[in-house]
Amino acid sequence: METISNALIDKSKIKIYIFDLMAIAAVYLIPSLSHLLNFPIYLIEPMRLVIILALVHTSRANAFTIAVTLPLFSFLISSHPSFVKASLMTTELLLNVFLFFVLYKNFSNKFFVAITSILLSKIYYYLIKLFLINFALLGGDLFATPVYIQIIMTIIFGTYVYFALRNKTELSN
Repeated sequence: METISNALIDKSKIKIYIFDLMAIAAVYLIPSLSHLLNFPIYLIEPMRLVIILALVHTSRANAFTIAVTLPLFSFLISSHPSFVKASLMTTELLLNVFLFFVLYKNFSNKFFVAITSILLSKIYYYLIKLFLINFALLGGDLFATPVYIQIIMTIIFGTYVYFALRNKTELSN
């Protein structure tokens, strides 16, 4: 009996490790793919996409780990985004994951949970980014991605979460 449970644990960990490697590879390859496809892939919010996939298909701990490591990894391999922006992105993604799990416990509508956690984390992101821009700690425009594209992507992410979790009552730890 113990051997069977150990084999199941190993399979779930292997699934998480493969997911994490694919997430890191995706972040690593996004600049090359954007150039190759002549399409700014950042518009589809690839880090949030990976977070949403982690929330649905891996564990809670892994979703938090991915939220911390993706912006950091991106900064370390390409110095983009800047350290300040990578830190801001990390806190936003962590907030997104945290809010998702808090709301998931309290609301049955998974679409609402996903949309609300994304929107609240985006509000946080833009308020802090505005502050950082005003104090010259961060350069660039407040909105690098047009708001209408962000709204579309948020609806797509929420719809995905709804359909992926519609029959689940509990997520894995």
